[in-house]
Amino acid sequence: MSAALQLEEVRLAYEGARGLHTVVDGFSLALDAGRIGCLLGPSGCGKTTVLRAIAGFEPVRAGSIRLGDRLLSSATVHLPPEERRVGMMFQEYALFPHLTAAQNVGFGLRKLPPAQRQARVAAMLALVGLGDAAGRYPHELSGGQQQRIALARALAPSPALLLLDEPFSNLDAATRERLTVEVRDILKTAGQTAVLVTHNEAEARTMADHVGLMHNGRLTRWTA
Repeated sequence: MSAALQLEEVRLAYEGARGLHTVVDGFSLALDAGRIGCLLGPSGCGKTTVLRAIAGFEPVRAGSIRLGDRLLSSATVHLPPEERRVGMMFQEYALFPHLTAAQNVGFGLRKLPPAQRQARVAAMLALVGLGDAAGRYPHELSGGQQQRIALARALAPSPALLLLDEPFSNLDAATRERLTVEVRDILKTAGQTAVLVTHNEAEARTMADHVGLMHNGRLTRWTA
């Protein structure tokens, strides 16, 4: 099976007052379609920078990032984020407070015909177990429900890859533990390829098929 996501010898760096500051170097991994990978490590180790580079928010100084047969990034190529078919779910769910749950889920589907958009929204709400919450506003939902609406919104455009940046960090421990299992089940039901970033080892082990340990900008281990 060919990898859905492949990073080869990626180097990421920022321009600083003292010149180029390397944040990630020699980073390589491969993730098959339908699998969930996790980058695990402490704050500042470079894991979120890798996620942002895959999404197209950070340029690649060396190496390459491919999704299927498409080259997303290299030292000479940079595909814009909107052309990558990569969805992203952040720590803050960023739901629009003036839109209902259904309207939030359908926000990225505005180019679809109304009937098709409505059907897709209904399918995504059903997938996350919130079909009865379509007409409710974010402030009427619990933190866990908001998180599942944000997940439904991220999945609605059928991304080839979904990136999750510390998606459970704003939840209490009990909700976090429950949703880790629920979100894994949702992603598996959808057959979604995904990469999760976290510093929580239990979360990583529960959620992911493969766990990558990061230290000082390098991937030190990639295990099943």
